Order: sequence, then structure tokens, then C-alpha cells
Amino acid sequence: MSTEFRSKPKRIVVIGAGAVGSTTAYTLFLRKRAEEIVLIDVAKQKALGDALDMSHGLPFVGGIKLWAGEYPDCAEADIIIVTAGAAQRPGETRQDLLEKNSHIIQGIIKEVVAHNQHGIILMATNPVDVLSYLAWKTSGWESHRVIGSGTLLDSARFRYLIGNELGVDPRSVHAHIVGEHGDTELPVWSRANITGVPIELDAQEQASIFEQTKLAAYQIIEAKGYTSYAIALALDRICAAILSDEHTVLNVSALLDDYHGISDTYLGVPCVIGRSGIERIIDLGPSASELELLRASANALKQRIDWAMKAID
Repeated sequence: MSTEFRSKPKRIVVIGAGAVGSTTAYTLFLRKRAEEIVLIDVAKQKALGDALDMSHGLPFVGGIKLWAGEYPDCAEADIIIVTAGAAQRPGETRQDLLEKNSHIIQGIIKEVVAHNQHGIILMATNPVDVLSYLAWKTSGWESHRVIGSGTLLDSARFRYLIGNELGVDPRSVHAHIVGEHGDTELPVWSRANITGVPIELDAQEQASIFEQTKLAAYQIIEAKGYTSYAIALALDRICAAILSDEHTVLNVSALLDDYHGISDTYLGVPCVIGRSGIERIIDLGPSASELELLRASANALKQRIDWAMKAID
């Protein structure tokens, strides 16, 4: 069942006006991704301040209505981006956030679905795979309309580092990080290429690039306290694919059903994204060793999902 976008102004609601939420709203604003952008946060003054600050730039941008709103503003939203929750602190893993954020996300999703039954939920709060599953269960929506940002950012970091190593524009690098957005993620080196030509890096170079990819968020958080710019661009990219019905392939977190034997868990894999959300999941055809690591990542996530679902009962 596809999601229909009615003849009305496109609206994106961003829930959470922290570093990720405010930067995402600003990115959507600059790129004119929707005619209406709404910021919602429990800290209403922070959301108001961000909305006013951006609105004062309208003479330079134009064509957008932006305001600090409330949950009823979700009613007309095409996409609801959830960035709210406790932030990851230096030395803290994404998994450490699970207990803090499970209850927060459950409450947010209940508010969203009380006002909206036609839109798409885009989850960015960490640990994003587990919380995407929780959001799907809480919403009662079709899984293709509840999407996690997944390993899209990890894959972008991976492509950047490969391109930097080889002196190639990262947009020409086709390479994927799959699995958890976190410590059990894995690179699919067997499918990595530059315009169809396999990437030639030795084992040590591959290991170094992947280690930098996996530790990138920790490095940034240690340096400035949070990540914001690249994840905002990743969320904007997903919104563009949805609103323009692009049918483009992006590595997002999706509910898997017998994907190489993996079921009933959200995991970062390449998906075709269009107007209805996740249209289908792409099988990369990983090698045997990669598939083993992917299953291990899925098993780790399943345990955390089970814990999170019991915690909110």
C-alpha cells in the first residue's frame, strides 16, 4: 500500500531541536526540501529560537514557512524526523543510550500517530536500529513507512575515506557499510568499486579505512561533543528520495524478512527509497565471511531489541 502525497504544501516535522535536529532543519531549509518545516521540542524556547533564527534568513532563501510547533502539527506532515533523545557523550557507546531513549521514543511515537496516519517516520535517535524497531512496533504502521537512518552516514564516511586514499571523488566510489549503525557494522569489500572497477587495496589498508569509519563518530564526539553536519545531510538525502519519488538506493535501516535468514530486526542494508518509503530491499550478495558478520550483527541487535521491548512493557 503506497503512501499518497496530497496536493498540499509538503511538510517535514523535525522532533528534537538539539544539535542533530536543528542542523537537520537548517539543511532542509537551505535546500528548500519542503514548503513547510516544523520544529518540535520539549524545550519549547530552544525550538522557538531556532525557528526564529532561520526565519530571519527568509529574505535570502524564500519560499518556505518555518515555525516551532506542537504535536498536532504532525497531522499534515509528509515526513516526521525523530532526532530527540539523550545525546551520546564522550566515551559512551550508542548502546549505552538504549535505556535512556527507549521510553522517550515510545512517548514521541504515540504522540505522532495520534495526529498522523499517512506520513513516514524517519528515525535518527541512537541506537537507531533498535529504536526504529521500537518506533515501528509502537506506531502500528507498515514497516516500509518507518525508516531508520541506518548505515547511510557510515557508508558516506567509508566512501569519503576510500576516495581520500585513492585520490578519487567519493561520489564515484560505490561502497557499502551494512548491519548495525554501531560497533558490529561491517564493510562489504567484495562489492566495493569505482565506476565498476574493483577497488585495489591491501588487507592493511582496508582494515585501516574501516577502523577509521567505525570510530569516526567517537572521534568527532571527543573533539566537539556531538555529530551534526553529516547526519543532517544524510537525513536530507533520504527526505529528497521520498518527496521526489526517486527510487534511489540508500543504505537505511529497514525491517528484514528472511534476508539471508535474518528476520524481525531492523538493520542497515541498501534499499530502494521512494514516495511510499522503503519500496524494496536490495541483496548485495555478500561473501560468505561478510554474511557471517552480518548475521552476527543481526543477532546482537535482536538481543537489544528484545531488551528494549521488555523495558517499555
